[in-house]
Amino acid sequence: MMKRNRKSTIDRLRQSLLRLDSESIDRLYGLEPLWEPGAQPHLAPEEFLAVRCPYCGERLVTRVELTIDDAAHIDEATYIEDCEVCCRPIEFHPERDELGALVAVRVQRVE
Repeated sequence: MMKRNRKSTIDRLRQSLLRLDSESIDRLYGLEPLWEPGAQPHLAPEEFLAVRCPYCGERLVTRVELTIDDAAHIDEATYIEDCEVCCRPIEFHPERDELGALVAVRVQRVE
């Protein structure tokens, strides 16, 4: 009798493990996903781009965040970063299409 109960417990655990998906794991650990890779397979959460400093002309690499979903918040993606060479502030303006894909990044001097 003890063996049968033990086997059913193991079977129940095995079945519950087989049913785990990303949503149930998030629920189990109390996580809220910030970006779901399967939601928009053509978009990466971020891109690294090379741009030229508008002051000294040096090439630098910047990270552009692409996980903003709401079109009203796309303007919030504008940010300022210092040039790694001349240390002057550069304003970055990422331009995205209607699906959220990065089209271009405009850089300008901060006046």
